[in-house]
Amino acid sequence: MTPEDLVTSRPLEDAAGTDLVLMLHGYGSDTAAVTPLFDALPANATGVAVRGPFEMDDDQFGWFLLDWGLRPDLSRVIEAASSVLALQDRLAPTFASVSLLGHSQGMAMVTTLLRLRPRAYRCAVGLSGFVVDQPLLDLGNDDAPRVPFFWGRDPGEFVINPDAQERAGEWLEEHTALTARSYPGMGHGIGADEIRDVGTFLSHYLPA
Repeated sequence: MTPEDLVTSRPLEDAAGTDLVLMLHGYGSDTAAVTPLFDALPANATGVAVRGPFEMDDDQFGWFLLDWGLRPDLSRVIEAASSVLALQDRLAPTFASVSLLGHSQGMAMVTTLLRLRPRAYRCAVGLSGFVVDQPLLDLGNDDAPRVPFFWGRDPGEFVINPDAQERAGEWLEEHTALTARSYPGMGHGIGADEIRDVGTFLSHYLPA
């Protein structure tokens, strides 16, 4: 992953000692989809929006190939997660903590990273997304801490099907310290009220 794949809320040379928030966009999108959430970051946090490695048509990107059933190839999921973890390992030593934020397929990435390294993160945010339906990712995590997790969505949206939303809720209830909020009528986007609530959540868990 190169510097061209990243957009940051402040220059990284000025970010030492702040709280890192890795921000992951959705399928068929790019970093511009999550940079509006820079406005939700506490003053002591640095957002790093990461572009997915799966290249699609028309300068769109994702993390792994996706179908309507939202049941991807596990090897591709692990490959994408490993690329984020490699970036995290390069950046983390200069930061006070690491947290995660993802929209749509980016939420699937966030929850996958939590499953792979449950002790690595201060908190996490998932917006209008899903959880990869793969119990193998949970093996060995019986005693893992419940990371504070904010889940925002419109239950009536048309992209993440109802079964996937239900499975996500079940997994989050079982494995995280969940704060769930619904925004009827928001659709699959990121709403102003949601950005406000994400800011409140992050300010609580990433205090100055």
